Amino acid sequence: MGADREGGARRRPMRAVALAACGIVLLAGCATMPDGGDLRDVESTPRQDTEVRVFAMPPAEDASPAEIVQGFLEALTSDDPTYATARQYLTGAASRQWRPESSTTVLASGPDIQVDRTTGHDDTDEYAFTLTGNKVARVDDQQSYTPLDGRYGQSVHLVRDRKSRQWRIDALPQGVVMGQSDFQRNYMSVNKYYFASNVPTGATATAAGPATAVAEPVYVRRRVDAMTRMVRSLLSGPTRWLRPVVRSSFPTGTALRRGVVALTPDDQNRLTVPLNEKASRAGRRQCTEMATQLLFTLQSLTPTVDTVELQRADGSTLCSLDEERAVAVAARGSVKRPEYLYFVDDKHRLVRIPGSGTAAAVEPVPGALGEGVQRVRAAAVSWDEHTAAAVGIDRKSLYVGSLVTGGPLDAPVLQSAGKTENDRLTAPSWDARGDLWVADRDPARPRLLVLEQGTGRPIEARVPGLDGRVNAVRVAADGVRIALVVQRKDGNRSLLVGRIEREEKAGEQPVVSVLELRPAAPELEDVSAMSWAGDSRLVVAGREHDGVQTMRYAQVDGSTPEGPAPAALTGVQSIAASDDERLPLVAYSEDGIVRLPTGAQWQKVVKEGSAPVYPG
Repeated sequence: MGADREGGARRRPMRAVALAACGIVLLAGCATMPDGGDLRDVESTPRQDTEVRVFAMPPAEDASPAEIVQGFLEALTSDDPTYATARQYLTGAASRQWRPESSTTVLASGPDIQVDRTTGHDDTDEYAFTLTGNKVARVDDQQSYTPLDGRYGQSVHLVRDRKSRQWRIDALPQGVVMGQSDFQRNYMSVNKYYFASNVPTGATATAAGPATAVAEPVYVRRRVDAMTRMVRSLLSGPTRWLRPVVRSSFPTGTALRRGVVALTPDDQNRLTVPLNEKASRAGRRQCTEMATQLLFTLQSLTPTVDTVELQRADGSTLCSLDEERAVAVAARGSVKRPEYLYFVDDKHRLVRIPGSGTAAAVEPVPGALGEGVQRVRAAAVSWDEHTAAAVGIDRKSLYVGSLVTGGPLDAPVLQSAGKTENDRLTAPSWDARGDLWVADRDPARPRLLVLEQGTGRPIEARVPGLDGRVNAVRVAADGVRIALVVQRKDGNRSLLVGRIEREEKAGEQPVVSVLELRPAAPELEDVSAMSWAGDSRLVVAGREHDGVQTMRYAQVDGSTPEGPAPAALTGVQSIAASDDERLPLVAYSEDGIVRLPTGAQWQKVVKEGSAPVYPG
């Protein structure tokens, strides 16, 4: 529970003391509230600089019930690591039972407080309030973010101590609730890393190639020893949503050594991590994978760590790993930087330009797809850039061809029976296994399909809970997550992210499922284009309710990442982004194909062209 620092319409001045030399802000715990039933905003100080530590004031002597509730809510938005000041507003029994770390509920603005009229009379020693608001999201006990909507309503009960005659809270909801701007000030999203368990090259770091790292975003409090908390979160394992498709190299039960309170890198940017006895039996290869998970996770948090050293319970070194060695152990995103950007030219051929630099020398791809043997509408290029899949001009047929000079084009690997172009095949997408994904939008039989290695009999993926038909498909570079644009019956299109699971039996086609779809851009009701744009991030073009088209970044958990959105662009029909953030964002809009280099504005690539894609 907490206060929204940007407040509502009825603001009041906060009694706050800023100690500039120490970087501390003290939140006052006193507020006024009429005893009527009107709703009041929980208001507090304006947003402070993110480097300023904020600490709450304890309850004032003879504070009223309203001041106790107000002060308690404000105390929850401070940087008190154990909520010690907030607990001073509770009775002893309530403090022992309250678990603030169990969840954080995010409201559109600070909780409104309503007096319960059945309590609070002069002749009673109890008082009750109801906290209300509009829900935005919830962070659970695994630090996982989930978008929410609907109304929030929870009661808070107070009693007056018989001896001291001071009011204290004796019943309250578990967890914390705060307004959205307070949440953004207090929390930040950080990726922790595991290894894909259903990608062949992800089994272990061998000569066959590096393991495939999978980023999972979680939320931690910014100024409450985020580094140590991220290490603990990584050691505790992946969240329930991701767990079925990833593995951790840390032995079960691995934790920080008893007595370790905080972790801090030294002046050589080396972080030493003392582990308990459970980790001591790890072999050399396993330890390097453990260190890689830690290094990737910590570099998502801060650039000040470039070497990780793991210690056994007795203090001896288990292993040490730096950035250079980590990239040989595991790959984040695609294994190599894309050589080219691909798109369809005005002759409906698949063509390409260099992926980096500003040159725009367009050349047809080697092979039949670049020679115009078959006119195409959209395409996808495999991660190794050796093979391409393309949808024919009428979207009825899917072709697969090698990107080698003179390479032939065989018969279609898939055909749709849809009566119109919009009821046929979507643009395809390759996964990290080398399998090809595409959706058939035929209303009579809408399907999400997988072709192993781009050939053979298509496998229909199971998508339980899917409400509508798939309009667009993009598989993440890690191969275990998939983004789908789903068109509902009302015509609106939503962006959903699912988990890819496979059940394989010798001699049989695998059973492929996309499970637990969750919204990635819940504020957009009509998504027109999307692409993966990082380890756990997508770029999305869509329209808010009663709004115009906008472009923004979205986390896979449905939260909005920090940082600026892409520059505005009108009429976006498709987007291409690379996991390599050095490569520009590319889009197909009413101006043709344009790209957005870092720190620049949109630049025209070609006027006549469509469907740009990077490998994947």
